[in-house]
Amino acid sequence: MHVSAVTKGVAPDIWTAQQQKICDYSWKIDFGRLFEFAGGKEGEIGRAMLYGTRPPPNDTFWAAAKRKGFEVVVYDRNIAGREKKIDTKIATDITADSYELMRPQDGDEITLIAGDSDYVPTVEKMLRRGLAFHVVFWAHASRELREVCTKFVALDSYVDYLNLNRPSG
Repeated sequence: MHVSAVTKGVAPDIWTAQQQKICDYSWKIDFGRLFEFAGGKEGEIGRAMLYGTRPPPNDTFWAAAKRKGFEVVVYDRNIAGREKKIDTKIATDITADSYELMRPQDGDEITLIAGDSDYVPTVEKMLRRGLAFHVVFWAHASRELREVCTKFVALDSYVDYLNLNRPSG
């Protein structure tokens, strides 16, 4: 929603949008399009995971992700209301899956849709194992993460394509 706000000229740049919480609330992610965009053609995706904190009971976000083929992992926020455990769970699952489900010699690869530099050690480990590691995220992703991965794809120019509420036509 921040990137869409910048794209529409509501915020001057992504940093201002994030700091001042300027969002385009009409923009919602189309999980089907994200799934296709980041994962490739049907049958090429071995496993698609979505991680986050427990949504309110009336939220439809996670159910939509499940319908589009994502396995969903949710955690409760801690006592201070902060999101915890998620980055560690993602890194742990990537590492476990790389040994249990993937074969570098078969050209298996990992695509992460995140932009945090906390993932750099995991990316480095997967590269040492011989796995390609792609990162798909907004252009403001961590510079270190963008540089260490095999391939980085910035989603910014696809903001309209990924909008669930995009105008038809």
